[in-house]
Amino acid sequence: MSDINTEIKETVETDTNLHGDGSGEDTGFDFNQRYGDVIGKVNETLEKVDWSQMGKIGKIAGILLAVIVAQILIKGVLDTINLLPIVPGLLELLGLVVVGTWSWENLTTSEKRSAVVHKIQHLKQEYLG
Repeated sequence: MSDINTEIKETVETDTNLHGDGSGEDTGFDFNQRYGDVIGKVNETLEKVDWSQMGKIGKIAGILLAVIVAQILIKGVLDTINLLPIVPGLLELLGLVVVGTWSWENLTTSEKRSAVVHKIQHLKQEYLG
């Protein structure tokens, strides 16, 4: 027990030696000086940032956030639709009908197939370079 008391007394004496008379005035000055140093370093770092690029980053972050929110909403709607007994089967049938109709209109002749291939190649070249 006396060892703990001696350690506490030594710690208090060391603290009072560091801060003068222990009044705490030097601590406030120390804090203000450290705060000023930190703010100065932050300002230096912010001056080095290329702010013209921040618009692009903001747009990318906004688009990413919008996509995430849209996916959450779509998942909620689809989960709700799946709870209804007949609707999922009807939606699958509707999908098959749409794919069949598109295929019949675009893939029945060789000219139509080559037009689809040309359109896909054009889109690929336009977007991928």
